[in-house]
Amino acid sequence: MNASQTRVLVLGGYGLFGQRISARLAQDPRFEVLVAGRHPAKADALIRRFDKLAQARCEALRLDTNAAGFSADLRSLKPHIVIDTAGPFQGRELRVPNAALDAGAHCIDLADGRDYVARIRQLDARAKSLGLRVISGASSVPGLSAAVVAQLGARLNRIGRIEAGISPGNHTERGRATTEAILGYVGKPFQIVKNGRAVTAHGWQSLRKVHFDGVGSRWFARCDIPDLEVLPALYPDLQGCDFRAGLELRRMHFGLWLASWAVRAGLIPSMAAFATPLLKLSESWQTSGSDTGVMYVDVAGRGLNDAAETYRWTIIAREGDGPEIPATPAVVLAQKIAAGEITGGGASACTGFFSLDELLTSLAPFAIQTQIQGLRAGEA
Repeated sequence: MNASQTRVLVLGGYGLFGQRISARLAQDPRFEVLVAGRHPAKADALIRRFDKLAQARCEALRLDTNAAGFSADLRSLKPHIVIDTAGPFQGRELRVPNAALDAGAHCIDLADGRDYVARIRQLDARAKSLGLRVISGASSVPGLSAAVVAQLGARLNRIGRIEAGISPGNHTERGRATTEAILGYVGKPFQIVKNGRAVTAHGWQSLRKVHFDGVGSRWFARCDIPDLEVLPALYPDLQGCDFRAGLELRRMHFGLWLASWAVRAGLIPSMAAFATPLLKLSESWQTSGSDTGVMYVDVAGRGLNDAAETYRWTIIAREGDGPEIPATPAVVLAQKIAAGEITGGGASACTGFFSLDELLTSLAPFAIQTQIQGLRAGEA
């Protein structure tokens, strides 16, 4: 490795999001990219796929985060940055970020587990003492969503309500970890902020239909994600904070909605046990629907003249480029760390480290478009 290169290790580096992060960092000569996971043959096959475009040295290796010697193995590799894409993060211990700190490395993860992202603060004092960053939730949520709220919020004197939703195109490749994460909270209770107080919501309920120009309408249902914890902490005066996700095929979306009632009634302990058959079933329908994914973020509050205002930011990804969106925050963070633009240490959720414009610049090569529109009362 050249002394000026930054060695970045991508855990799960050949998975749904990891492969995109690995490929994009491999195009940056500032990096040496270690594509790691339990199956080095898959990592090697990925490197061969993007090798002609690579400007960084790439290496495939076996690394199991659950192995007894994981921390020692990580130390021996001497990475500067560890990017953890290997979910699911729900219920996981902070083993990877602790091992990264032991190795003297910054740690970035794509965690979508609400509790996991909240617990990352436990490492704050240690990370500060080492001058290292541990950044959790470097994905669509809360990484991208928080950047959107920051930009839209600049138009307002006071933010009163935030709502967001994601619906991938049905042609998009499925990830096992994401499937398990969603199924884990289907029908389960969790807290959201509504009318200025904490209330109980249930996973994959409270259906909502949203229309997108050029795409059509998609159905959404409530999800338990880090934003529900992170955004109220950033904006203490919030009167409402809600998040939903949707499946493009209605038979899948409403099937999961029906299952949520069975879980809520106690007839089924958890849908997570059905991850394997449901993933196979969804893959059998993968030729239906489209390759177009959507995400929206609504921010409402009081404008500069104290009038009520609501803005909606929308991103539409076509040609199967949707997974590039959750992969991008980690890419931008690694590049900013390598460039010395992120300094100091600490452990926190992925908020305030980059602007929305920086993310969109990184996404420019892909079939992705965004827009901001003001909404009239009753449209949000």
